[in-house]
Amino acid sequence: MIRLSIPEMSCGHCEKVIREAVKEVDRDARVTVDLGSRTVDIETARPRDDVSGAIARAGYTNSPLT
Repeated sequence: MIRLSIPEMSCGHCEKVIREAVKEVDRDARVTVDLGSRTVDIETARPRDDVSGAIARAGYTNSPLT
């Protein structure tokens, strides 16, 4: 599982854009968003850099959480 911090994520629209960005990389990915903590958990077989890059291209700075 990949866990990312996304500081700019603040609303339902942000959540939708991030989900769509992840699904472009892996349409079978499971995405769980927590707006309160501004984190996203992603279950995918794709490398973290692919997922993180897709979210960054969608306009959201992100960093890994352990």
